[in-house]
Amino acid sequence: MAGTEAPTALRTRGLTKDFRGFRAVDGVDLDVAHGSVHALVGPNGAGKTTLFNLLTGFLAPTSGTIAVGAHDVTTALPEEIVRLGVARSFQITSLFEQLSARHHVELALQGGTRLGYRFWRSDRLVRRFTPRAMELLAEVGLADRPEAPAGSLAYGQKRALELALALALDPVVLLLDEPTAGMGREDVDRTIQLIHRVRQGRTVVLVEHNMTVVGDLADRVTVLQRGAVLAEGGYADVRSDARVVEAYLGGDGA
Repeated sequence: MAGTEAPTALRTRGLTKDFRGFRAVDGVDLDVAHGSVHALVGPNGAGKTTLFNLLTGFLAPTSGTIAVGAHDVTTALPEEIVRLGVARSFQITSLFEQLSARHHVELALQGGTRLGYRFWRSDRLVRRFTPRAMELLAEVGLADRPEAPAGSLAYGQKRALELALALALDPVVLLLDEPTAGMGREDVDRTIQLIHRVRQGRTVVLVEHNMTVVGDLADRVTVLQRGAVLAEGGYADVRSDARVVEAYLGGDGA
């Protein structure tokens, strides 16, 4: 119907975050469409990760609002936002080095039930999650390494395992913070294909510096500079925007 807005998975209005006089996020209005891949890009210091932390409840905004679908989550805790179907990965890997890939995913699956993260539960109870854990490992390309300790995995494989942990929450909105950071070309290509697969039926928001990755994945791109929205649109549009070129090549806002 004409004039009807597309449904949004995430929305912010006037979102602002101050840290002792420094404004890290400055009045951001953001609309992330259901089923889309939406990239947040910008120079270092542009406020991308701070915005991620606001969207997932790890930081409370100074002002403005945040909504997940029809739910106002402006003051919600991270676990409350997770229950609405939002999961995230982090820029820095955080895994138990001696725990197998399979056991990581089993515990993530268990954490989504009334059992919670109860490490003292018997192996028999944890093993009820093994079939689904193996499916998730296969989905992220780790079907051949279920018993490998996380510490023995290559960097790209660790990032894939972290994605499996996020998928264990069965999210409708998946936030990925620098999913290809530190990767070589081969791992970057595999990660692009992986995100293409896991986006089916989900909304994906990613912070990403690699513009090749953004061009391959994103339906819409929001460019941040000094905490504010500088430009927004399709990849081709923002890539050719003179303000964006200046922000990246001129170093403004870094």
